[in-house]
Amino acid sequence: MTNQLARRTFLASSALSRAAIASAQPAARRPVSLPVPGRLPLLLFSKHLHWADFGTCASVLREIGAEGIDLTVRKNGHIEPERVREDLPRAVEIFHKAGTPVVMITTDIRTADSPFTVPILETAKSLGITHYRWSDFVYDTKKPIPEQLQEFKPQIAKLAKLNAKLGMTAMYHIHSGFNRLGSCVWDLWELLRDEDPNAVSFNYDIGHATVEGGFGGWINTLRLALPYSRGTAVKDFVWAKNSQGQWRPRWRPLGEGMVDFTGYFNLLKNSTVPMPLQLHLEYDELGAAAHGSKQLDMPRERVVAMLKRDMARLREMRAKAGLDT
Repeated sequence: MTNQLARRTFLASSALSRAAIASAQPAARRPVSLPVPGRLPLLLFSKHLHWADFGTCASVLREIGAEGIDLTVRKNGHIEPERVREDLPRAVEIFHKAGTPVVMITTDIRTADSPFTVPILETAKSLGITHYRWSDFVYDTKKPIPEQLQEFKPQIAKLAKLNAKLGMTAMYHIHSGFNRLGSCVWDLWELLRDEDPNAVSFNYDIGHATVEGGFGGWINTLRLALPYSRGTAVKDFVWAKNSQGQWRPRWRPLGEGMVDFTGYFNLLKNSTVPMPLQLHLEYDELGAAAHGSKQLDMPRERVVAMLKRDMARLREMRAKAGLDT
């Protein structure tokens, strides 16, 4: 039964946003649970471990201090979608025994009718995995945006209905860049505002959000998205010119870029809903591992050392904000 929408007051204690703010908290239609304790369990995105089998992945996760994994169940990922019923149970068993559970999965699912949607979601749910990333929509530059939003809306509603039936939570990862639904956050919020956030929600990426709203915009979008978020991801960047002389984001190790992680974590205090906190590392120094390659182009020890360093920095940020319990 749907509870009435309630209005809650959030207090942002960052230097950029100290004024009292209010947000409409969507009604919770079913409880949110994760297979790990804490409000923000630290996960590594398995894209950076595509060169490793499940056992090696689990070993690396323990070495770097991760509390779980976001496992790719998509084309060219750790698990191919057509193999989900066979391979996901095996992966979950290996990670569970190692104490680094599969907390969420990242998929190619865009709609309820995408290939392998039902087998992926049914298998994940049977294994205790309730959170997954769904694939984003791309705007057609030849059509008006309001018209396209109306076309996306029933597709999202249909996916929300399926997730509610299965007890799954889809998290839409916001990306920066051209023609992507969600890059400005407001458009995606418009599509999700009337849906159950435990069925379809944001996976708020502070790196991409800062690219699109680097001064104060990210504060507004996080305030807007937070009640509708069930996951969040981190990466860091600086602006730099590419070989064509164009200004583009250049991804950097955590804490070495422009992202205001202090302000970000202070705003995250306003949510009491448990959300997997995913570490993404896409900077050049990580080499092939940054891009999900199946083969490393540098010594394994060097890659693991960088993963360990950034995970330690993320753990320190979380602890400093008092969000490590």
